[in-house]
Amino acid sequence: MGYDVADYRSIHAPYGTVEDVQELIDELHSHDMRILMDLVVNHTSDQHVWFKESRSSKSNLKRAWYIWRDPKYDAQGNRKEPNNWKSIFGADLNWENAEMRKATHDEMCFWLDRGVDGFRIDSMNLMSKHPNLPDAKVINDEPYQSGAEFFASGPKMHDYIREIRTGVFDKYDVMTVGELGFTKDENSVSEYVANDRHELNMVFTGDVVDMDFGPNAKYERDDFHPRKIRKITNLWQTLMPKFDGWNTVYLDNHDSGRSLSCYAFDAPEHRSNAAKMLATYLTTLSGTPFMLAGQEIGMANLGKDYGADAYIDLEGKTTTMRS
Repeated sequence: MGYDVADYRSIHAPYGTVEDVQELIDELHSHDMRILMDLVVNHTSDQHVWFKESRSSKSNLKRAWYIWRDPKYDAQGNRKEPNNWKSIFGADLNWENAEMRKATHDEMCFWLDRGVDGFRIDSMNLMSKHPNLPDAKVINDEPYQSGAEFFASGPKMHDYIREIRTGVFDKYDVMTVGELGFTKDENSVSEYVANDRHELNMVFTGDVVDMDFGPNAKYERDDFHPRKIRKITNLWQTLMPKFDGWNTVYLDNHDSGRSLSCYAFDAPEHRSNAAKMLATYLTTLSGTPFMLAGQEIGMANLGKDYGADAYIDLEGKTTTMRS
C-alpha cells in the first residue's frame, strides 16, 4: 500500500478516523487486550508536510530534516545520482537532526497518550546511515546496487534507539518489536535485544520469511528444505537465552508469500494438516508468536488462477507472485 506516512496523526481514510481508532483502543482495553501500532519513522511520504517544506528550498528550516545530497556529474557533464544505491524508500528522514528527532518523538507520544500499548517499528535499523553515503560494491550488471552495508545499523543507530527508549517508551507501559533488516548475525542482534542494553523488547530478523529470496529478487531460489527452518529456529532458540533476550516466533509477514504455500503444501487435500503443523511450530517454541492476518485460519496464496488485478498491494501488482 506504499508504506509511507503522509500524516502521523491521521488515519488513511479508507480505514476510518482517529476517533475510530480511539474506540478500538478503548474497547480492546475494556476486554483486557492490548494494541500495537506500526511505527514508520525511517521515512515519510513525499506528501508529508515536513517533506514538502524540506524540498521547497535549500534555506527552508526543515531542509535538514531529510537526507539531501548534491548530484554527481559524469565525464560528459550529465547529472547523476549522488551514489549508486538501489532505492528502497524515497524520502528518508535525517535522524542526525535533533529537531526532527524531537518532532518524531512527539508523534509517537500522540498515540501512546491515546492508549496504544507499543509499536512494531518498521525498518527500524535503517535510521542511521554512513554519513558519507559512499558507493556500494558492484556485484552485478545492474545500474544500482545494494547499499545495505552503509544504510543498515549505522554508527548512531543504538544512540537513537536508546534516546527513544529513555525519552519516550520508558514513560509508558509499552512493548516494542523492531524490524531488523539486513542484519541477522548474533552480535548485531544481541545489541538490540539483550536485556542489559535497554533498547528493544524483540526484533524480527527476517531470516525465516526470506529463505527463498535471491540476490536480485524475491522467490528466485528454489532450494528450500525443512532443514533451513530447523537451522534458523535452533540458532535463535539457543542464542537468545545467552544474552537474556526474547524471541519473536513467526513464519509470515506482509513482505512475503504465505508460509503455507511457500514452505508447506496448500493443496486442498493437505491444507488443513499442513496449516496445523505450522501452527504447532509457532505455538510450541520459546518466544512470542506473531501471525499475519489470515494465518490463524490457514490462509494460502491466491495462486496462479488470479491475475494482478486481484491484488491490492502495490508490490503484488508489479511482481510475479509465488503460488
